[in-house]
Amino acid sequence: MMITKKAIPRRTVLRGFGASLALPLLDGMVPALTAMAKTAANPVRRLGVVYVPNGMNMQHWTPAAEGSAFELTQTMTPLAPFRDRMIVVSGLDSKEALPRPGEGGGAHSRSQSTFMTCVQVKRTEGSDVQAGMSMDQIVARELAQQTQLASLELALEPVDLVGSCDVGYACAYTGTLAWRSATTPLPMEIDPRAAFERLFGASDSTDPRARRARLEKDRSILDALTEEVARFQQRLGQRDRAKVTEYLEAIRDAERRIQKAEEQSAEALPLVDRPAGVPKTFEEHATLMFDLLALAYQTDLTRVGTYLVGRELSGRTYPEIGVPDSYHPVSHHGNNPVQLDKQAKINLFHTTIFSRFLEKLDSTPDGDGSLLDHSMFIYGGGMSNSNEHDPRNLPLLLVGGGSGTIKGGRHLRFKERPLADLHLTVLEKMGVPMERFGDSTGTIELLSDI
Repeated sequence: MMITKKAIPRRTVLRGFGASLALPLLDGMVPALTAMAKTAANPVRRLGVVYVPNGMNMQHWTPAAEGSAFELTQTMTPLAPFRDRMIVVSGLDSKEALPRPGEGGGAHSRSQSTFMTCVQVKRTEGSDVQAGMSMDQIVARELAQQTQLASLELALEPVDLVGSCDVGYACAYTGTLAWRSATTPLPMEIDPRAAFERLFGASDSTDPRARRARLEKDRSILDALTEEVARFQQRLGQRDRAKVTEYLEAIRDAERRIQKAEEQSAEALPLVDRPAGVPKTFEEHATLMFDLLALAYQTDLTRVGTYLVGRELSGRTYPEIGVPDSYHPVSHHGNNPVQLDKQAKINLFHTTIFSRFLEKLDSTPDGDGSLLDHSMFIYGGGMSNSNEHDPRNLPLLLVGGGSGTIKGGRHLRFKERPLADLHLTVLEKMGVPMERFGDSTGTIELLSDI
């Protein structure tokens, strides 16, 4: 640990960590609009994962026909404008979410925490959580040098990473989708104002003058930190010098981001005001967070995003669509037609809001197409029949053009194939090929079929 009586007071060091390691402000320096910079021959590819909790009314989700002849089901109706850039994927299983002998409860935690990691997670209610590096973070690690934010994690409900939230499982397992490493779950932001500040700094808007002022201020902070820490490092032992070296590397990375921002500062940004906070209704909140994610993609601030519509075990109510009941009990429908109908309404509400996000991406030019043409989004959840906590035959969509690597307008049906195969394929299409991911058996060639 650093000693407060040395050249750099502890308060200054902590302030430095806030500025250069956590980077709530510096990660959001001025980005440039990629539509102006990227060519058709080398388009930017973006990845997004949108997770919906508590299973799905599969009767209103799964199309009857396969291939291009499939018809949109009730829950997918809002996605009709994007049918040609959408693949419905059926029959993929997350068997790593099934309980091991003697485990019993905790199905919700296992379903969510394996969705992006595809490994069995450690059963614990303590801080010694363990899963695996999630697929989105593998992509984020690869693309980190190309953007100012490696990834963006958004959610719509409180997502504590400490304590116990399920039988035998810590809150971390339902608190996030993204795992930077097997033992490091990433926090997700639920406050639009905080998300905005992470993107653009503590400014009231994306106005160029405010952005320049923020750049100058943070460059001054980093210059001072670099000089002070370098002098301080000379007075430390070998072990502490190694720690400070890592710290200086983080500062240099922040400097790189600021330099990139300054080079791009001549580019125009959409003028957006900083949100006041969390809106009153779910629909307003969800829409605003999707708008911020779209803006992050548009400005090329990040190319990787995860969006938690609700954590597993969510007890949210939806009175605005005629479902004032707590969602989790509704999902344990017991095949009761009334409860199933309520679940279908919630599922439809979610896809309706998601469709508006897709519409925004589709109307935003990017290179030789739109943001949607150059993106891939996995939409779905870690359970199918929620009444049985079933992590097999998961409800999944792959939406977007993937810069020409995906052929949409189809329903692909598999049998007992791992969810990890989908992730392995998406990794390959994002330019990060791997031999194996989780319990994968191979890539899904039919996703492109071109």
